[in-house]
Amino acid sequence: MHPYLLSSARLPWPVDWAAQFGRAAPLAVEIGFGNGQFLLAMARERPYLNLIGLEISLPSLRKAERKLSRDGLPHARLVQGGAESFFWTLCAPQTVSELYINFPDPWHKAGHHHRRLINERFLHLIATRMPPGALLDIATDHIDYAQAITDCLQQSPYFHSRRSAPFVLEDTARVRTKYEQKALDDGRACHYFKWQRSATPAANAFPIPQEFPMPHVVMRSPLTLDDVARQFQPFYTATPTAEIKFIDLFRSTRHNNLLFETYIHEEPLSQRLGLSLNARRAGDWVLGLHEVGFPRPTAGLHQAVQTLADWLVSLHPDTEIVNSTLVDWLNPQE
Repeated sequence: MHPYLLSSARLPWPVDWAAQFGRAAPLAVEIGFGNGQFLLAMARERPYLNLIGLEISLPSLRKAERKLSRDGLPHARLVQGGAESFFWTLCAPQTVSELYINFPDPWHKAGHHHRRLINERFLHLIATRMPPGALLDIATDHIDYAQAITDCLQQSPYFHSRRSAPFVLEDTARVRTKYEQKALDDGRACHYFKWQRSATPAANAFPIPQEFPMPHVVMRSPLTLDDVARQFQPFYTATPTAEIKFIDLFRSTRHNNLLFETYIHEEPLSQRLGLSLNARRAGDWVLGLHEVGFPRPTAGLHQAVQTLADWLVSLHPDTEIVNSTLVDWLNPQE
């Protein structure tokens, strides 16, 4: 059966979307498709597109998956995830021909405005993924957000309006979504932005992140794992490119190992994962990644393993690293 719902954790960086769809065709993306009404209509009416619906809500994804399967629309795919990570990691430069953002969360409170999707940085990111002439359509029923979107678009050198004004208040050609109809019924004006990518080059400040081999470190120490567990306290460290938190430690009841619950934030993604310290019969330890949840072996992950190994070495003067697959730039002194 055709796989409509894709796991972003298992997709390569970047995705060859033509290979994923089994054909070369213009790539269109809708961010936050909600109940899928707009997405499904576009899939039915424009079969010549390769179409991606991006959404965080798993129930929305499951409902849309059932509808796509029922209607037999093999040129559509669904991806769970955030917009910034999707474009940054999964889309190669100049691959997105059309982008639709329908009624993004306006984050009403002033203190939450920084969470709004559309800002100068996001427009720069998508500009690196869109060729000249690519379409950008945005709709909102929030007056304050409409003004903020207008300001961002007008200040961006990478987009220009396809209309004589920044937005229009009527768009009869589009499919009217359930949320849109409710806004209109409640007397709220909807603002429709019809823009497109200009010919101005956009410096690619968002390179596809590099993935490395899975990290592991072999260590030798007179300490036992119980000694390590007794000395552990949660701690935090920051590097120029990553924030790393060692949140908690768990002792296996069946095996001779420890699991360090770890949080790593590095642009454009955050990962919550486990680092495992295993005591082997040979008398050494192996520190590495517990692969639950399909974690990505990024630079930040290597930095986290290095940080934890350094902490383990600090616990006893006779603890040492005897072998490592960590990337060389983590140890510039060697």
